[in-house]
Amino acid sequence: MKNTEAGSDKIKVGIVGGTGYTGVELLRLLSQHPNVVLTAITSRKEDGMPVADMYSNLRGKVDLAFSSPDKARLDQCDVVFFATPHGVAMAQARELLAAGVKIIDLAADFRLRDTAAFEQWYKMPHACPDVLGESVYGLVEVNREKIRGARVIGNPGCYPTTVLLGLAPLLEGRAGQPLVDASTLIADCKSGVTGAGRKAEIHILFSEASDNFKAYGVSGHRHHPEIVEHLQALHGGPVGLTFVPHLTPMIRGMHSTLYARIDPKARGVDFQKLFEERYADEPFVDVMPAGSTPETRSVRASNMIRIAVHRPGNGDQLVVLVVQDNLVKGASGQAVQNMNLMFGLPEDAGLAQVAVLP
Repeated sequence: MKNTEAGSDKIKVGIVGGTGYTGVELLRLLSQHPNVVLTAITSRKEDGMPVADMYSNLRGKVDLAFSSPDKARLDQCDVVFFATPHGVAMAQARELLAAGVKIIDLAADFRLRDTAAFEQWYKMPHACPDVLGESVYGLVEVNREKIRGARVIGNPGCYPTTVLLGLAPLLEGRAGQPLVDASTLIADCKSGVTGAGRKAEIHILFSEASDNFKAYGVSGHRHHPEIVEHLQALHGGPVGLTFVPHLTPMIRGMHSTLYARIDPKARGVDFQKLFEERYADEPFVDVMPAGSTPETRSVRASNMIRIAVHRPGNGDQLVVLVVQDNLVKGASGQAVQNMNLMFGLPEDAGLAQVAVLP
């Protein structure tokens, strides 16, 4: 680590873009992390404002004030999290890497390997394809060993996390045997309103989102190419995915219902056992007992993702239910999990929070 503070082995952390929901979630988690010292938190608009004045839950826990990006000494950090709009991290990546700083981006700059797909969906050219080339997709349960040695992490999107972990055991197969028809996958996903970020837009106003439920992005959503790219990596070949996201009238939480048709040669497979064995050693994946229906409140404010596998009527259709907190395992908690691996810490350091219920 770059940290040269006398007698200190703590990781010096900077956060770029700390006023949004993923930024404050990072602050909540990192303020309780035993191996972290918060060093800088940037916001051009709120320069000089104490963080606790904006987020009162951090009173007595975070003493930092926001600072404009030009004042923050991010080059003195060990790792910098970007909780910013797409395009910000790639504009600063080369300079930070040259200073020996590791990067974890919670936006999309380092998620997609295909720069043409990135430019199509995010409407901007990719500023550093060379850095993208060395970045690692931060889905820990799939890329754990690569993450340990990475300098740059593209933190997965919230919807992709549920879909990829929900389908991974099926697409990885067993001894080269396909388990499902990868050409007809369906992901029916629902997210709380915080998934849209902390901004003023009509569709997420209380009067619009409360007591309402609707689909969006049916003709195309920017998480679709991310999901497909990484499903194909798991499967080792092409996949076909119908992905439909929905907005639900809750603050945080995500529920994904996934459908996969069993391959005729895999009808005798015990899919409950398959999932239990695949995730047996994963600290943040809970494969629930057969017949379970996980609820979003069972993961609220925790880094846990819960999965239930169903085979209605013992037929050829699998239904996989996945729940997570979109701000934790779907964003900031997963980012901290990545940091822990990058710095050789226990993977669950700072992430032991039990879900809040009711």
